[in-house]
Amino acid sequence: MAGNNHTSVAEFVLQSFSGDTQLQALLLTFFLLLYLMALAGNALIIMAISLNPDLHTPMYFFLTNLALLDMACTSTVLPKLLEGLVAKGSAISYRGCMAQLFFLTWFLGAELLLLTTMAYDRYVAICCPLHYRTQMSQSVCILLASSVWVISVVSTSVHTGLMAQLHFCGPNQIRHFLCEVPTLLLLSCSPTTLNNIMIVIADVYFGVVNFLLTMVSYGFIIASILRIRSVEGKRRAFSTCSSHLLVVSMYYSTVIYTYILPGSGSSMENGKVVAVLYTAISPTLNPLIYSLRNKDVKVALRKVCPCIK
Repeated sequence: MAGNNHTSVAEFVLQSFSGDTQLQALLLTFFLLLYLMALAGNALIIMAISLNPDLHTPMYFFLTNLALLDMACTSTVLPKLLEGLVAKGSAISYRGCMAQLFFLTWFLGAELLLLTTMAYDRYVAICCPLHYRTQMSQSVCILLASSVWVISVVSTSVHTGLMAQLHFCGPNQIRHFLCEVPTLLLLSCSPTTLNNIMIVIADVYFGVVNFLLTMVSYGFIIASILRIRSVEGKRRAFSTCSSHLLVVSMYYSTVIYTYILPGSGSSMENGKVVAVLYTAISPTLNPLIYSLRNKDVKVALRKVCPCIK
């Protein structure tokens, strides 16, 4: 019996990403490089923004929060995945699984909320430039960022608490390389009706509502850009939000696939690939997307690391 009164499963067995020994060595190298690149890239973004007073603006304040979330998200998943590739199989304790579920759900939800907040920031900057300083003051930005973290942690606390009430009597093999709500519900011996209801509510709020709010913001932004007469003015306005729009498109498509269309059966393999996209690929690409398309970030990065060109 496990120490937890709500389960008879002491540990879960995470499925390996691949059973091919040669492919596992290649995957180990690939994921290790991704992890190091994600940590280094986001750390550089945070340092560049923190050390450059010219970047102490709302847009870069939220970008710093995004970099922190990316580092936290990838660190919640990739170390355990790397361990499984080295050991050719990975077990995770019940408490460890609940902890991974808690933090992963927290960071994923917070990132969705943060992307909506960043879209609103761009909306105010482009559509209401005269009121930008007042509507996006330091106190407002801190309040928005705090709300992102707090709302998400409340949501993940509910999901993790409900998951801890379920009874797991076997089997204990998770058909995934991480602990997520959809995959764990498939192993429960208890009724999961309440869990599924809360998942739908969370999906509607974090996925649908925030996606619509983001799209509405960009609808107004695009309409405002099209009204700008000069080509240069349009280019500058679009350059401030094109990177964010690219990140939004990539992130929402993967998270919605996983949580609104939970994987089961043959789609589980596709679910693994999608999970890699939002836990490893996205945190690695985000710093590149924002730095390659932003001259101010490039200049700040060169000050921190002169080797960057």
